[in-house]
Amino acid sequence: MALNVDLLKRLCETPGVPGREERVRALIEREIDGLFDEVTTDPMGNLICKRLPRAGKRRASGKGRSGRPTRVSMLCHMDQIGFYVRGVDERGFIRVVPAGGFDTRNLFSRRVLVCTGGGDLPAVMNPGGRPVHIASEEDKKKIPDVKELIVDTGMPGAEVKKRVKIGDYVVYNDPFMEMGGKVVSQALDNRIACWLGIESVRKIEDAGAGHACELYVVFTTQEEVGLRGAKTSSHVVACDIGIGLDVTLSCDTPGVPEDEAVTVQGKGFGLHVMDSSFIADHRLVDEIEAIAKKHKIAHQRTILMRGGQDGAAAQQSGGGARAVGVVVGTRYIHTTTEMADKGDLAAARDVLAAWVPTIG
Repeated sequence: MALNVDLLKRLCETPGVPGREERVRALIEREIDGLFDEVTTDPMGNLICKRLPRAGKRRASGKGRSGRPTRVSMLCHMDQIGFYVRGVDERGFIRVVPAGGFDTRNLFSRRVLVCTGGGDLPAVMNPGGRPVHIASEEDKKKIPDVKELIVDTGMPGAEVKKRVKIGDYVVYNDPFMEMGGKVVSQALDNRIACWLGIESVRKIEDAGAGHACELYVVFTTQEEVGLRGAKTSSHVVACDIGIGLDVTLSCDTPGVPEDEAVTVQGKGFGLHVMDSSFIADHRLVDEIEAIAKKHKIAHQRTILMRGGQDGAAAQQSGGGARAVGVVVGTRYIHTTTEMADKGDLAAARDVLAAWVPTIG
C-alpha cells in the first residue's frame, strides 16, 4: 500500500491549536467517509468513530466486558502547539500566550498565521527589543520569554484591532516538504497520529481482513495542554484496550548522547513502553512485538523520560484499561521543522493493520 503523503500534508497544513481543532476535525470527517459505522462529536470536540466487528479472512473471536466484543480504542490527538491572542496594541502589534509547550529558542523570526473569524492573516513573529545592529552584547545573550514576542501583520493598527480579537489563535506558517526519505512539517505532532488512525483502518478495509473487536478511532482535542479530550472521551468509550498513537523523540542527531536518542529514524515504529504519564501493559507490548516480527515490520522499543500521551487517559478512565503506545520517532519536535521517516510511518500503519484483526 502506497504511502498517502498527500493526506499527511493536508493534515499538517490545516491549523488547529488546543481548543480550536474544528478545521482538522472537518478534514478528517470528509476523509473517513464510509470507513466507520457511527461518527459523533462530543462536547469537547472529540471525533469518536466507531467501527463494528467485520467478517473477514483473518477474523478472530473474543469477548470483552459483559460478554460484548472486545472494545479497542485508538487515540489520536488533533491539536498542535500554538498561541492565543491576548491583546493588540494601538500600533497593531499582537501579543500572545502559548497553548502547548515551547522552547523559546525556536521562536525567533517565524512566519505565522493569525486565524480569525474573518479569515487568516499572514504575519511574522519576532521578539521585541533591539535588533542585532544596535543590540548590546548582553542583549544578544538573552532568550526572550513568550510574553515578549510580537506578531506583526504589516497592517495599520486600526485595521488589526478591527480584524483581530482576543481569543483568536496563531500557528506556524511553513510548508510541508519531502526531503529524501523524510517528511518535514509543522504539526507532525500529532497529525501523524491522525494519519495513522485513518490509514491503518483503510488498510484493514482494503485487505478485507475483518476484525472481531469493536474498533474506535478517537480524534481527540487539547492533548498538548493535558490530555483533556482523551480523558473525557475515554470515559464514554470505556475501552478494554487503549492504543495511544503519537510521535516521540528521535534525538539521533549530533550533540545528544546515544543513550538519550529515544528512537533512531529508519529503524521502524516505536513500541512505547513507558513515559511519565503511563506504563504500557507488558502483554500488549509482547503481542505487538510478535506481530511485527511475524510480518517483518521494523520496530524499536521506546521509553520517554518525560512527557505523556493519550494512551494514559484510556488506561486510567472508568474501570481502567490495558494500554500501549504505537509511536513514530520525530526529530526537532515542537518546532516548525519536525521530521519523520517515511519507512517508520509505513511500519506504524502496517503493524496496526496487522494487529487489530488478531485481537480476540
